[in-house]
Amino acid sequence: MNRAQILRTLDTPATAPAYAPAAVRFTDREYLSIVYRTDPEALRAVVPEPLAVDAGEPLVRFEVMKMGDVTSYGPYVEAGQAIPVRYGDERGEYLHAMYLDSFAATAAGREVSAYPKAMGTPALYTDHAALVGTLDYGRVRVATATMGYKHHPLDPELAREQIAVPTYMLKTVPDYDGSPRVCELVRTQITDLVVKEAHTGPARLQLFAHVLAPLADLPVREVVSASHIVTDLTLDRAVPVHDYLSLTEEELS
Repeated sequence: MNRAQILRTLDTPATAPAYAPAAVRFTDREYLSIVYRTDPEALRAVVPEPLAVDAGEPLVRFEVMKMGDVTSYGPYVEAGQAIPVRYGDERGEYLHAMYLDSFAATAAGREVSAYPKAMGTPALYTDHAALVGTLDYGRVRVATATMGYKHHPLDPELAREQIAVPTYMLKTVPDYDGSPRVCELVRTQITDLVVKEAHTGPARLQLFAHVLAPLADLPVREVVSASHIVTDLTLDRAVPVHDYLSLTEEELS
């Protein structure tokens, strides 16, 4: 394998990569999202500067996403937490935690982009008249969400605003001595979004403490809203917006 071939091989293992180098299109991506209030101190402890949280409205969005068909990866399920934030004048979400049942999607999300992905066992299904989303870590349940199934229609434009919000993530890559080699805040956004269905209704959310899946560190104080949305979409590439390894003029002085 010569240098040119090596430089075209950016994933691991080189002869049988875990994921394909292809643009990812999601068809029939189904969301259960529950927005809840939590402790403002808990939010400030996990959201990196220069992102800012609204201390007067300490919100978290717990979501379970069932991927009906995904180029390169096939169907899988994902669950996690996103936190409404502000970056300058722009409002968006900070992706705090994501748990998947697909190794390929987990590896690609972490290596190619900056998604905070780990392996888990999420599920999204209907049970009688309820939409149910769960997340297990190993054999331990860490989250259970329930929502009334298609109780009320949700305005497609409101659904679009929820799904297409700009998202921020931390990209960290250690050097061989353990020091940071890459440490950036990156931004991405969903594109080519088609909202196929959108509903809202009553919802409940339970989070259970687990040392390796600490979703409950952002405790549920009050459920604010819930949505059930089905979409087609494409993920845009992530771009850096802040480099933590570059000192500002103020820091240099």
